[in-house]
Amino acid sequence: QVQLVESGGGSVQSGGSLRLSCAASGLPDCNKYMAWFRQAPGKEREGVAGITSSGGSAWLLYADSVKGRFTVSQANSKNTVYLEMNSLKSEDTGMYCCAADKQPGKPWPSPGSYHSWGQGTQVTVSS
Repeated sequence: QVQLVESGGGSVQSGGSLRLSCAASGLPDCNKYMAWFRQAPGKEREGVAGITSSGGSAWLLYADSVKGRFTVSQANSKNTVYLEMNSLKSEDTGMYCCAADKQPGKPWPSPGSYHSWGQGTQVTVSS
């Protein structure tokens, strides 16, 4: 059974930075694809960044709204994924969750593509 535990959320002012972590256990060896989602009050869950690796190469995917500001990375063990968030804006406020155990062929930013979810960590950006 896959378990995901996020940490690193908090409150920052606009322009500030935060680093989120997601520790995973029980990931299948053949599927290390992980992603970060966020959900603001009254809005749908949004795919923020995805990462997978194979043969020493990593594929990083980002929502247009965070490109150039957020960086997703993965520990060598592939069991921890990070989200470095810089130049934060008020619209980045939300509950950030990591997801894993992606269904092959399904689009990465779609919440329905993943079987496993963490509880989330709150990010609040004040202007």
